[in-house]
Amino acid sequence: MAAGVPAAGGGSDAICNFVICNDSSLRSQPIIFNPDFFVEKLRHEKPEVFTELVVSNITRLIDLPGAELAQLMGEEDPKLPGANSTASGFFRSLMSLKRKEKGVVFGSPLTEEGIAQVSQLIEYLHKNLRAEGLFRVPGNSIRQQILKDALNSGTDIDLDSGEFHSNDVATLLKMFLGELPEPLLTHKHFHAHLKIADLTLFDEKGNKTSTPDKERQIEALQLLFLILPAPNRSLLKLLLDLLYQTAKKQDKNKMSAHNLALMFAPHILWPRNVTANDLQENITKLNNGVTFMIKHSQKLFKAPVYIRECARLHYLGSRAHTSKDDLDLLTSSGSKELQPLKSQKRSRLDSCHQEETQQRTEEALKELFRHVHNMPDSAKKKKLIRQFNKHPTALTPGSDVPTSPAPRRTRSRSFSGLIKRKVLGTPVILERKSRDTTPEPVRVSKENVQLLQKCGSPAHMSQAKLKSLESQKEESCRRIRARLLSKDSSSL
Repeated sequence: MAAGVPAAGGGSDAICNFVICNDSSLRSQPIIFNPDFFVEKLRHEKPEVFTELVVSNITRLIDLPGAELAQLMGEEDPKLPGANSTASGFFRSLMSLKRKEKGVVFGSPLTEEGIAQVSQLIEYLHKNLRAEGLFRVPGNSIRQQILKDALNSGTDIDLDSGEFHSNDVATLLKMFLGELPEPLLTHKHFHAHLKIADLTLFDEKGNKTSTPDKERQIEALQLLFLILPAPNRSLLKLLLDLLYQTAKKQDKNKMSAHNLALMFAPHILWPRNVTANDLQENITKLNNGVTFMIKHSQKLFKAPVYIRECARLHYLGSRAHTSKDDLDLLTSSGSKELQPLKSQKRSRLDSCHQEETQQRTEEALKELFRHVHNMPDSAKKKKLIRQFNKHPTALTPGSDVPTSPAPRRTRSRSFSGLIKRKVLGTPVILERKSRDTTPEPVRVSKENVQLLQKCGSPAHMSQAKLKSLESQKEESCRRIRARLLSKDSSSL
């Protein structure tokens, strides 16, 4: 049983489904997650906070004067090229009269219903991208009118029946965009797009060059698309993806990204009711801007990382960051916080191994001390016992706790040192145990390690190995007694 919860957002790209599944056979399936979930949630629930966050970052990238910023924020009506001329006023009145005969889809403000109808055209064109001159060669006007009436009336259309040609559908898509009351990218964003086209790199001396700054342009477009109305953003994504795929087939259809931009810039970016003379030097900027959008369309509908983080922190965190620089600080501090967690996990794994090693080492040291303790009484035996007591890992038969650690002794060339090297190997160094910490690893000599590995735990040794070990111990004690007796007799 599964339950899907859509994210709060208007566009089809703003949907995030998370699945609660009780079927164990389905739990291994990948879960679709929208990284812009909190971005869409913030835009839907707190549009004023969201707009202020995005616009503040837009002004960080492009220089918008007060009037143009007010237009972008919707506080003032857009002031567009040619808006004060008599000819443009007459042309605007003529277009408004023409739109009085608008239908449900064509000539009406953009709605989700209209997008659903037009998406049929886009889906069909995706299957016919190889047609030469697509979007440039006009279709049949009669077939286009039949198709237009069907879309306006909401009638089901079978575009795959062969009744319509791909050029009919492509021309009708341009017609739909051209009859919208305002361009797909809206009048409010017109001046911002001109500014984005002017973003260029700087040289070593800080002077502007003629080379476009593609990274800043992509970032600015990502931000600008975030504050588009939801229907506009949804249709723009569908359209740019179609044009991107069309340009990839330019070896067949002869339509490059620039050629497509020439066909669509007047419909999606140029202000309504203006002519080419009104735009003058801005035409090249606008056409190049649409070309850039087509080429980089796969990156433009993702919110910048710092916007995602700001939106996430708005709901889950206590701090709200408003710029990319703040995110850099957040990321660096977050990476530092992960280090203690990693070290704690590593220390827990090491402690288990340390405890096992130390336990085996202590057992071996206890057994070794018993050998020395059972030696005949002599001055040498007392000296060895004193050295055991001074050793940081010395353990008496009745004590399980080591004495306080002493400084590491230098290598001795005396007889007692020889015994220690033969029996103990190199000195074993243990760190002081504290009440609240995990035992530290014990450093054991190579000989002792080999002996421990060979002997293993007493609980796992076979009877034959035990007998062999006992005989080795007896032989070692016999040799030590013989040496001590010969040493004592010679001294007498």
